[in-house]
Amino acid sequence: MRKILAMAVAVIAVTACTTQQKAEPEKTAAQQLLERLDSLRQKGIMYGHQDDPMYGLTWEYQKDSSDVKNVCGDYPAIMGFDLGGIEMGDQKNLDSVPFTRMTEEIINHYQRGGIVTLSWHPRNPVTTIDGGGNAGQKFPEGSAWDVKDSTIVKQILPEGACHEKFEVWMQRVSDFLATLKTDDGQKIPVIFRPWHENSGSWFWWGEGLCSVDEYKALWNMLQDKLLADGFDNLVWSYSPGCQDNLTAERLLDRYPGDDRVQMLGLDGYQWNPEEKDAFIARTKQNLEVLCQVAKEHGLIPALTETGMKNMTEPTWWTSTLLPAVEEFPISYLLTWRNYKDEWFGPSPVKPDAKYFVDFHNNSKTLFLNEIK
Repeated sequence: MRKILAMAVAVIAVTACTTQQKAEPEKTAAQQLLERLDSLRQKGIMYGHQDDPMYGLTWEYQKDSSDVKNVCGDYPAIMGFDLGGIEMGDQKNLDSVPFTRMTEEIINHYQRGGIVTLSWHPRNPVTTIDGGGNAGQKFPEGSAWDVKDSTIVKQILPEGACHEKFEVWMQRVSDFLATLKTDDGQKIPVIFRPWHENSGSWFWWGEGLCSVDEYKALWNMLQDKLLADGFDNLVWSYSPGCQDNLTAERLLDRYPGDDRVQMLGLDGYQWNPEEKDAFIARTKQNLEVLCQVAKEHGLIPALTETGMKNMTEPTWWTSTLLPAVEEFPISYLLTWRNYKDEWFGPSPVKPDAKYFVDFHNNSKTLFLNEIK
C-alpha cells in the first residue's frame, strides 16, 4: 500500500511539474533577440551598416549585392534601415528606398541569420502637409531637421493641435511593422530606435525643442501605440548622441525608464581627419559611461551610429575605430550608409577596402557568418 501511495505521489508531482512547465509563457521575439544580443556580445562586437543591401558607391538595387560583402566576402551582422517618409504615405523613404524593397531585405537578412535595426526620421508634423510627395528630399522645410518651431512635440501630444494627425502617422508606422513577418506568420524581431540623438537640437524632438517631460511623453505615446497593436517583437533602444565628458546623469537626462527601454546606445561620428585622437578619446570615455550605466540598469549597450565621413583616412577601421571600441562589451556598432557624396562604410573601389578586411578578420569583430 505504501509503495502504491508513493507511486501516486510521484505521478502527481511529475504531472504538476509538467503542468507548470506548460504554463510558463513563451518568450516573445523581442525577448529572444535580447538574449541573443547578450550572448553574442560575449564573443565580440557585431558590425552593422545602414542600407547595406540597397545601394553602394557604384551600384543600386542589385540582387544580393552589398559593399561590405563585396569587400570582405560576408554580410554585416546588423543591417539598419530608416522609416522616414512612411508617415507621409510615401512609397519611398527619405533616402529614396522603396518600402516594399525594405520589407523584402529585412526578411532576407533575418532568414539568413542577421539582425535588423530601424530608425525613424519623421517629417515635421506641424510644418509639412500630408501627402506632399517629398520622398528623397532630406532637408527641405518640413523635414525632421526643421527646428524653427520649438513646440512641435507639445503640439502632437494628446490635447495638442496636431495630435490627430500624428495618430495617423503612428498608424502608418504600425502598418509597415506588420509587414515584417515570415511566410508562416512569424514576427521578425527588430531593434527599434526612435527619437534618437535627442541630446542635440538638430531634430524637432531634440532637447532644445521640448522639455524632459514632453520628450518622455512622446516616447511613451509611440511605444504604447505599438505595444497595443501587438508588436512584442521590438527591442526599444534609447540612443542619444556622444558628448564631451559624458556623465551617467547626462546620459539618462531624458531616459524613459527601465520598464520602457531594453537597449542603451550612443551615436558618434568622426567628421574630419584631424579629429582622430579626439574621436578615440571621446568614444572611449563615452562607452565607459554607457557600459556602466547599461550594466546598472540591465540594458544591452551599443554604438548605434558611427563612422568617418567619406573615409578620408583609409586605415581608419584598424587605426581609429577598433582601438576606440575593442575593450568595451558593446553589442554592436553601425556605420551609416554609402551614398554618392557622403559614405561611411567600406567600398571595393576605395583605398580603405584592404584595411576593412583586416577589421573583418579581427577576433573582436563579428559579421553574419559568425553569428548564425
